[in-house]
Amino acid sequence: MSTAAKPPVQDGLDQASEKKMIASQGSKSYKGFVAGVFSGIAKLSVGHPFDTIKVRLQTTGKSRFRGPLDCLLQTARNEGVKGLYKGATPPLVGWMFMDSVMLGSLNVYRRILNDHVFHPRKLHAVGSERPRLPTVGHGIAGIIAGCTVSFIAAPVEHVKARLQVQYAADKSKRLYTGPIDCVKKLFRDYGIRGVYHGLSATLLFRTFFFFWWGSYDIFTRLFNKHTSLSAPAINFWAGGLSAQIFWLTSYPSDVVKQRIMTDPLGPERKFPRWRDAAKAVWRESGWRGYWRGFVPCFLRAFPANAMALVAFEGVMRALPD
Repeated sequence: MSTAAKPPVQDGLDQASEKKMIASQGSKSYKGFVAGVFSGIAKLSVGHPFDTIKVRLQTTGKSRFRGPLDCLLQTARNEGVKGLYKGATPPLVGWMFMDSVMLGSLNVYRRILNDHVFHPRKLHAVGSERPRLPTVGHGIAGIIAGCTVSFIAAPVEHVKARLQVQYAADKSKRLYTGPIDCVKKLFRDYGIRGVYHGLSATLLFRTFFFFWWGSYDIFTRLFNKHTSLSAPAINFWAGGLSAQIFWLTSYPSDVVKQRIMTDPLGPERKFPRWRDAAKAVWRESGWRGYWRGFVPCFLRAFPANAMALVAFEGVMRALPD
């Protein structure tokens, strides 16, 4: 009788363990969303001046700026240091929210892919250590998270881009007085489609998150295996290097996206389709046009994203389960 009674007891323990594991995983979901807020703040503080230079170079011809340094000097001279943070309000709010959604959903998608695609739960004993998500799984989770956040990112980046290409130092001469005014005028004149102008280009651009989060996993594993760096140091180096991999693969699509987002709406519109903008870049500058503004972007990628990942992973470790 004692042996017959053991299986139900063991089964009860297994069920309890399973419930505890599910509850623990559910409680961890919130951490990614909270940590993403701090990631967004860190990214904006370090990276926005570089982003302003990048967008201005991407959306103007060679006649206006000779290069990144000339763009920086002209902006600072004509508009002051504040000019480098022009359009910062949308991403300050937006990146906090965007990184919260992106990194929080990335965390969830990683777990879903590991539990249900790469290492289904039923194939492993309850309580046993499940194998780590493979690098390709991290890349796929990155694509899905990128598509998820695109529905927030598209209007934020659209408004930011239009504000960044307003060159008049006198506010009375600008079309938009600020982000709220920009959103109001876009919605008034063109409806929700005007606010979401560039969504398809944003979705395409964020498919390259595969390379970002796939390489982040590779760098993290290499640093863990071959160095004695602390966890924050690993986050810093892996975050910065993976961001540069991402921009090396995605930059031409970002140039086209910015052209679309700063394209006049209404009858003056020049790029009704993505390929029209891509052809225009080629026609104007050849293959070099797809890399215009790359230097400030590349310089920004490492410090901004390295600090963002340090902030994200640090908060993840600090928050209680």
